[in-house]
Amino acid sequence: MRRAIVDIGTNSTRLFIAEVSDGRVGEVLERRTEITRLGAGVDAGGRLSEEGMERVYVVLDSYRRLIDRHRVPDAVAAMTSAVRDATNGAEFASTVRRRWGLEPQVLSGDEEARLTFLGATSERDPSDRTPILVIDIGGGSTEFVIGPGREMQFHVSNQAGVVRQTERHVHSDPATRAELEALGRDVRGILRTGVPDEWRRAVRHAIGVAGTATSMASIAQELEPYDPDRVEGYVLSVSECREIFDRLARMTVAQRRQVPGLHPDRAPAIVAGVIILLETLALFDLDEVEVSEHDILMGAALGLG
Repeated sequence: MRRAIVDIGTNSTRLFIAEVSDGRVGEVLERRTEITRLGAGVDAGGRLSEEGMERVYVVLDSYRRLIDRHRVPDAVAAMTSAVRDATNGAEFASTVRRRWGLEPQVLSGDEEARLTFLGATSERDPSDRTPILVIDIGGGSTEFVIGPGREMQFHVSNQAGVVRQTERHVHSDPATRAELEALGRDVRGILRTGVPDEWRRAVRHAIGVAGTATSMASIAQELEPYDPDRVEGYVLSVSECREIFDRLARMTVAQRRQVPGLHPDRAPAIVAGVIILLETLALFDLDEVEVSEHDILMGAALGLG
């Protein structure tokens, strides 16, 4: 069966088209990402902006053509933090259904966690009972999902994301030391509140999915162009993460747009993403994180009707 998933997130709008059979994703036919910043301003104003929605609409036009080209009969639009939090989120979802024929599913925090974990662990040995932490750093929130094998046992949606925290704390270019320290304190407090001590101690391995983690793996390897095969399975050490942070934090947004391995549209918020990842690894006392391309897109292809 051929499945098409459009992931409309806070910072990006992504397309995933693949063959799915017997509970596994086979050939991937399309995988596209566009930075649309739908959630810009939601933290302060509570609504999706007209500009943000229009950026998504332009991308949906091109994605709809690709879905039709691959002759996928039904397509799902998975919507996460920005749409979930916005007062006009339901209106936006209705427009997506009406204009592009995509079935909107505004995911709860529980559902987002389940699909993220399903995607990240879909090709792992289910008999391996090592407690795994899956980290999904988004624009508006950061999801932690923990469990052995493919069994989710704990999850929390932390209200710390790259767009949300950048808007909240960064007002200079480049950010001042005081701004970065305030961002770090904010993230640290949010993450500590969300995870009980017993789960912090239980985790032995971490998998980072989505834009921040994959971008950092790409930066570390200076991938031009981006190569998902070299990103998949790359292990980022804490020291490597700190080196990337030290380099990026000194740059202006314009300078970061020129960094090999970093998509230019991720330049404004990547520093916040690196801080969130570093604070996460510190919280769980981990020295490294495995990076994976297998994220909520794959989970949605397997787990959404």
